[in-house]
Amino acid sequence: MQNKDFVTYEYRTKTVKAETQSKAMDMYEAFGWEITSVSPTVVDGVTLSLKRDRKQKHKQELTKIERQAENVFDTINGLQRAKTLGASIFAYIFAIISALVLGGGMCLVMLIENNVSAFAGGIALGLVGIAMCAVNYPIYKKIAANKIKKILPIIDDNEEKLANLLEKGNDLLRTDLI
Repeated sequence: MQNKDFVTYEYRTKTVKAETQSKAMDMYEAFGWEITSVSPTVVDGVTLSLKRDRKQKHKQELTKIERQAENVFDTINGLQRAKTLGASIFAYIFAIISALVLGGGMCLVMLIENNVSAFAGGIALGLVGIAMCAVNYPIYKKIAANKIKKILPIIDDNEEKLANLLEKGNDLLRTDLI
């Protein structure tokens, strides 16, 4: 009878955004996970199927560092979303107000008949609404640029923390092989 090397694995699935797929794959590979399959989700994401040897040395330390890395990874993703979130909310609200002003001008022009002052006021209100619509995007860009300028150093610091954690995890895996 032949002796076969039997390896038991632990399995895990993780769903991430499609744009962060390669970073997530690198992160989990640094902690000994092997990607077995990648499948798309319904909305803008992928599900990674992972496996790794259950009997790894330093498993507790690897798991602890992996959790820290996941927290930093989630923080980075949250900061990436925060770069334009405030500017987007402002732009949507400002666009709604602009459309309402433009619509108010149209109502004055179309609903009040035989009144020149209402007609002129409606045209003026409509032009104000169009002007508000026109300046919405430049305002959005300015707000987003200011927010990005503030958040970018924080993202860079967290990227550096993540890189250090991945190096620690990879070093622990290499001590298993030596």
